[in-house]
Amino acid sequence: QVQLVESGGGLVQAGGSLTLSCAASTRPFNFYTMSWLRQAPGKERNFVAATIRRTGTIYYADSVKGRFIMSRDNAKNTVYLKMTSLKPEDTAVYYCAADLSGASDYYSQNKYDFWGQGTQVTVSS
Repeated sequence: QVQLVESGGGLVQAGGSLTLSCAASTRPFNFYTMSWLRQAPGKERNFVAATIRRTGTIYYADSVKGRFIMSRDNAKNTVYLKMTSLKPEDTAVYYCAADLSGASDYYSQNKYDFWGQGTQVTVSS
């Protein structure tokens, strides 16, 4: 069983920045495809970014390209999501997720077997 713990959420003004972290309890960490997804109130959970196991290839949702950067530190079993130029529409609970498979369906929440508890990000206008 993989445990994921997110941190770094909070309240920020529009145009500001936040960096989220997700620490995993499992090794070897690079065997896992890791993803960030988010869920705004009353809406479905949507893909934000993913880094694919072994290759390290990173994918982003169009809505965050150029503003968010995902990275992973395999030595620390941690992935990060650096969010800049934040907008009110980025307000959501952000979830970290993990899966042992490769790049297929990286954008789908149904792919992921392991989830963190979520961290709230609120962007005020």
